[in-house]
Amino acid sequence: LVGGVETLFKDSSDIVQRYAENAYKTAGLSANAYMETVTSFSASLLQSLDGDTAAAASAADMAISDMSDNGNKMGTSMESIQNAYQGFAKQNYTMLDNLKLGYGGTKTEMERLITDAEGLNSAFKATRDENGNLAMSFADIVQAIHIVQDDMGITGTTAREAGETISGSLGSLSAAWQNLVTGFSNPDADLGALIGNVVSSAETALGNLLPVVVQAMSGI
Repeated sequence: LVGGVETLFKDSSDIVQRYAENAYKTAGLSANAYMETVTSFSASLLQSLDGDTAAAASAADMAISDMSDNGNKMGTSMESIQNAYQGFAKQNYTMLDNLKLGYGGTKTEMERLITDAEGLNSAFKATRDENGNLAMSFADIVQAIHIVQDDMGITGTTAREAGETISGSLGSLSAAWQNLVTGFSNPDADLGALIGNVVSSAETALGNLLPVVVQAMSGI
């Protein structure tokens, strides 16, 4: 998976790997799951950004955080959301309604989402052709979804839940553990840091779980 990231992002591959290492907190994903998701749509993202690998790395990280936030807030499966984004990368908009943002699965509805995003954030100007029609670039779609989700209060849900809820902190702990298991087979892995991530995630999960256990015992 690292090899795929290095091939696609070249000089910016280190940025993607840093995002991947931190994804257990920001997206509730292991580093491998993060990189697998990135590589599934990064070619279209790079193309829409004229090969700017640094910009693509940042946009990809935003997209994955948005996917995870949407799943946590709306209760949609991560697989369903990933399929939707992979479809958008191929100019297939039929799964836009998977995101449950109030837009149907058509090109017209995607155009409406992008236009709404421009209205919500004056700094965002979607790419248009010489006739003034939306170019529907994948980078614009990713940015527009982020703006709409931010306006709806969805942004940051995963990171907040990782620190404040039982399910979120257990998800973060699970991802940190997967990173540690993967690190055992990697001679270049920083096992000290990986173990530290597991310990801190476990402490957070225990802190969220303990009051519920105490309350349950009191009830019994």
